[in-house]
Amino acid sequence: MSGLFDLHGRRALVTGASRGLGQAAAVALAEAGADVVCASTRRPGTDQTAAFVRAAGRECWQVEADLSDRAAVLAMADEAERLAGRIDILVNNAGTIRRHPAAEYPAEEWDAVLRTNLDSVFLLSQRLGRKMVERGAGKIVNVASLLSFQGGITVPAYTASKHAVAGLTRALANEWAMYGVQVNAVAPGYMRTDNTQALRDNPTRAEQILARIPAGRWGEADDLAGAVVFLASPASNYVNGHVLVVDGGWLAR
Repeated sequence: MSGLFDLHGRRALVTGASRGLGQAAAVALAEAGADVVCASTRRPGTDQTAAFVRAAGRECWQVEADLSDRAAVLAMADEAERLAGRIDILVNNAGTIRRHPAAEYPAEEWDAVLRTNLDSVFLLSQRLGRKMVERGAGKIVNVASLLSFQGGITVPAYTASKHAVAGLTRALANEWAMYGVQVNAVAPGYMRTDNTQALRDNPTRAEQILARIPAGRWGEADDLAGAVVFLASPASNYVNGHVLVVDGGWLAR
């Protein structure tokens, strides 16, 4: 059974790997046997993650790109392939959130969020997925959100992007499953990360959110690690176009 989750010989690219969910995913993949390319906006940002990956006995490379810049995204994909030789597993984790009331949402903020959270996911999936299709094997794990299912408050761009990520996950799975490439997503619940800092700093909202989580606590980055390894491993070879919710039971309540 353990072989189902064995990633030895696989090479992964994880975006947003400097901290939080991305760091936890990169380290978990390494502990399962994968070599990892760690990506972030600034290369020094992944120094700690790279140290953790190497401590697990795996190779690690570091790349950087502003994910709102399409040309930079594609250049980063090419650099990751050059360094690692190939990418067997792509984890599209990086994202950004900007909070404004919908009636006042700045167009430039909308563009920045959609380019980072959606355009980069498609561009990386297209560039690296094409090679996976040619090889007849590959795993793409997108990071969706509870706001792939709900509307949220003061985050219309983020919500739109995460609904789109869920849809894109299914669209790519429909086209690529027949070639041995599985495209799935994880949808984190309310995690203790930078993206939720504003909510946790608001006593009223923090109490409301915690009261609805059956697990009785905010999620931690490590809570997502097992789901990512599952979707990156042979254990999920017949799982396609699925959005796996990791939310402590939030959606069930």
